[in-house]
Amino acid sequence: MLPRSILACALLAIALRPAKPVSSAVGDDLPAILYTAASLYEPLAWMHGADRFRSGLTTLMLREENRERPLVPDFAASADPAVSFDGRRILFAGKVHPQDHWQIWELVLETGAVRRITSAVDDCVRPFYLPEDRLIYARRTQGRFAIERADLTGKNPLPLTYGPANFLPTDVLRDGRILFEAGFPIGSESIPEIYTIYSDGSGVESYRCDHGVARHSGRQVRSGDVIFASSHGLARFTSARAHGVPVNAPAGEYAGDLAETASGDWLLSWRPNGAAQFRLMRWTPGSADLKPALEPINANVLQPVLPASRVIANRHPSGLHDWPNANLLCLNAFTSKYTFAPGSIHSVQIYTRDDQSNPKLLGTAPVERDGSFFVQVPADKPLQIELLDAAGKILKREAGFFWMRHGEQRGCVGCHAGPETSPENAVPMILLKSTTPADLTGASPQTSSGGH
Repeated sequence: MLPRSILACALLAIALRPAKPVSSAVGDDLPAILYTAASLYEPLAWMHGADRFRSGLTTLMLREENRERPLVPDFAASADPAVSFDGRRILFAGKVHPQDHWQIWELVLETGAVRRITSAVDDCVRPFYLPEDRLIYARRTQGRFAIERADLTGKNPLPLTYGPANFLPTDVLRDGRILFEAGFPIGSESIPEIYTIYSDGSGVESYRCDHGVARHSGRQVRSGDVIFASSHGLARFTSARAHGVPVNAPAGEYAGDLAETASGDWLLSWRPNGAAQFRLMRWTPGSADLKPALEPINANVLQPVLPASRVIANRHPSGLHDWPNANLLCLNAFTSKYTFAPGSIHSVQIYTRDDQSNPKLLGTAPVERDGSFFVQVPADKPLQIELLDAAGKILKREAGFFWMRHGEQRGCVGCHAGPETSPENAVPMILLKSTTPADLTGASPQTSSGGH
């Protein structure tokens, strides 16, 4: 009879047998590819602060020259591959021992050398490279995921997201912004939505404002479009549209995280229904059928990534200042996806959350006839806007939260105005009255005397 330790290793090897080409005809022209093979996978478990792979067996695989091998065979678990801009290094989340927390590691493809980057007492997952030898990842603290930035040495960690939500990065866009997912509205755990921030945590916003349908796992393709998984299949954000557009792909459930080959084909994790395992499929956009690329054996095939060089994302020079607060200028609160009667918006209130997660009023400030207001708010705190009429009646309260970084100076076109909206070329009335923002930091809550 085999000793228990040998038997356990044998069972592990059987459970995580690598994926294989369906046939030589299918696999011969498949480029070198990294992917995650996982016995269990819950794409939206992160929304509740849970492990997407739970306690299942998970391993990072490399397929090249028609054969597969574990990328880090000595690890108990590995996932979330991300390739450096020069195509020579790989970031991944890994566990050396089953009982370990997930940490971020880097591997040199040419030599196989592995080094640890994070050393947190929490799970660190979903890494991506940034320019200037930096990275981002999600770190779970007190049961919630937040996005952090750090040097590739692991030093100088900086939280980028602030609010009562779970946040998970999904890509770094070529313009330098970070694409991430969180529940909509931010602070809920109901519907996944796609957002962006800059690499210093400033400028948080929804990618598009047509909320309501689940959208997650976005990736940018060479055209510049962002392709993502939705409750209706695949969809895209394109610069020509102010809302998401369905992709006419074959029916089924997509895990997102696609890879685009040099020929323009997409490598997609797909399954026919929720009871099946994800398998890797190849699709030529516009064609009627998916073609199998790798067929899973007792594992989901996920997170395809090509180990190849790519365009370096734009560096984002931070405009933050070493101030304890931030300034917000709204040009016209009437510019909105909601309808307000002319002149009806009289004042604005800003809320945050206290230590017990209860709403806390920071103060009230006037709104001018043209809809403009100018306020100073606390930095690195969840914030929520409420618009009032002259009688103090609530016209609209923001459903979720946003935040501003210390020293951030932000101007917005309106309240929940789409990114396609252009502001009127005029000096807002609030600045004609004063260039000093109303103090809504909570230090001494103000009461509005009205903006009209």
